[in-house]
Amino acid sequence: MSSWPALGGPSTKLRFSTDLFVDAPAKPGRDGVTMDLLSTLPASNETLEPGAVLLRCFARNDAALIADIGRIAAAAPFRHMITPGGFAMSVAMTNCGQFGWITDRKGYRYSAVDPDSGKPWPAMPDAFRDLAARAADTAGFAGFAPDSCLINRYVAGARMSLHQDKDEADFAVPIVSVSLGLPATFLWGGAKRNDKPRRFRLETGDVVVWGGPARLNFHGVDPVTAGDEACRYNLTFRKAA
Repeated sequence: MSSWPALGGPSTKLRFSTDLFVDAPAKPGRDGVTMDLLSTLPASNETLEPGAVLLRCFARNDAALIADIGRIAAAAPFRHMITPGGFAMSVAMTNCGQFGWITDRKGYRYSAVDPDSGKPWPAMPDAFRDLAARAADTAGFAGFAPDSCLINRYVAGARMSLHQDKDEADFAVPIVSVSLGLPATFLWGGAKRNDKPRRFRLETGDVVVWGGPARLNFHGVDPVTAGDEACRYNLTFRKAA
């Protein structure tokens, strides 16, 4: 298995706020041996707290998902969005589905069109939609039908500070988060920003689902460490409208 490229073009060095770290090129790839071993591990479930479940080794079709990301990025390239405070985010982002999550000086929100092109976001691949629905069902949230998938690309040093997903119309609908590529340390906090987060190492194929009483918990990602893969991708499935 070959390493995964950082789709959407090479990264450029940017300067970010103290919350969001510098995006820098990752190391070249490897032969994929560890990835092959991970794909043979049995899936398992780990309850983070009521309403939040970590599904280990759940997304097994890594190569197909990465290929779909490539097609999406060809139509809607990755970009470093700007926060309302004027800082560039360390993660590069794009979207697929009926709605895409965006941020700029006007605020955080969903948009039916890519602001860079003025065109609708690429359609959500069937494999994405099926994976999200199966993961939600396994975690106890039947009938999940996402209309938005935010795709984050993390290279070495990129991170995501603690935040809540609260731009959606209905908080009764869960969030499904899929990790691909480089390992990452997932921060799982509480209902308040200053609640001390617990840390969970995520490998490629791991999926976190949260909803119900945990729907508005703070969460984030520690700075990603360089490794044998080019980057980490995160697929976040939501019901925006």
